[in-house]
Amino acid sequence: MILAIIDVFLLEISVNMFLRKLSIVNYKNCLSADLSFSSKINCFVGNNGQGKTNILDAIYYLSYCKSNFNPIDSENINNEEAFFVIKGVFDLNEKDASVFCGVKRNQKKQFKFNDKEYSRLADHIGLLPIVMVSPYDNELIIGGSELRRNFVSSIISQYDKVYLDRLIDYNKLLKQRNIMLKQMSKEGKRDRDVISIWDEQMAVIGAEIFEKRKQFIEIFNPLFEEFYQYITLGKEKTKLIYISQLEDASLLDLFEKSFEKDLILQYTSKGIHKDDLDFLLDENQIKRFGSQGQQKSYILALKLAQFEFLRRLKSFKPIILFDDIFDKLDNERVTQLLKLVSENNFGQIFITDTSNERFEHILDEIDSLYKIFNITNGEVTEINSKE
Repeated sequence: MILAIIDVFLLEISVNMFLRKLSIVNYKNCLSADLSFSSKINCFVGNNGQGKTNILDAIYYLSYCKSNFNPIDSENINNEEAFFVIKGVFDLNEKDASVFCGVKRNQKKQFKFNDKEYSRLADHIGLLPIVMVSPYDNELIIGGSELRRNFVSSIISQYDKVYLDRLIDYNKLLKQRNIMLKQMSKEGKRDRDVISIWDEQMAVIGAEIFEKRKQFIEIFNPLFEEFYQYITLGKEKTKLIYISQLEDASLLDLFEKSFEKDLILQYTSKGIHKDDLDFLLDENQIKRFGSQGQQKSYILALKLAQFEFLRRLKSFKPIILFDDIFDKLDNERVTQLLKLVSENNFGQIFITDTSNERFEHILDEIDSLYKIFNITNGEVTEINSKE
């Protein structure tokens, strides 16, 4: 049984959610597509570079209001076109919910839910939770701390709107403080009272963000550990450690002690924007000692824990997007993963792969509803299904 500690405040699963229809125009290499999906498993097959990942990314857009791979909206428009449009129809307890995203070059992005345009895109985040697993996620392990902070914040923001607002406020204040530090450094000023205006506001907000991140990791860590144990059949031990400068001092104290250093650097060197996660495998850092298979299993466990965490906090099951998950996983780990996602705790799943035969063999063993689509040069064709 997974993580009884949070059962006391988690909602019962009462809403069925899945993406029923997807329409795409001019998104990356997909010029036009109108697709209807299975409520369970949907597979996209085709050679590398044909556009399988672009379809998953379009689905991701409908939840996060942005691409998982390129945050610059205009760069996701097909090279020869002036705009892109992504439209989705979700089934929420047998009622339609429509999402529209439209981007034109040199114009503001349009994002609508049930034909009503948002004044703030942040208001949409968390409404239709999606968890994406892709080969690029390995950067969570080997990349910089910002990626790991964003991973934590992306989960918390889907259930805590106050956290997202506080994070936006903190980053605005951080930008202003850095501008002031740069200006004071160039002018040779040392006016601590001026900087304190930002310090006091950031200290209050930063302390709140720190506490919410700390609480989240305490709850999330056991979930992650259990999923990793499942995927690897209990052969290895893992642990996530939250690293923050606020563990040992208040943010005001940190700002006070680093003021002279910050003037020299011309940016803020202390704060919750420096937080990090330490990923351990058998007490060692996985980025230094883990194999490619172990690192991929680590990422899968992180993302499955993200799914389970959101499933318990929301009233429905998030959609899962698996992009090229079979690469660098041995058959044993693939089998364990597919057994897991075919269980009733999971809802709608989208998967990409280069092998249609592998999919059909796996789906026959799972005995689940599914649709299989072929993608060639951005064109999508349904080739098989079980309804």
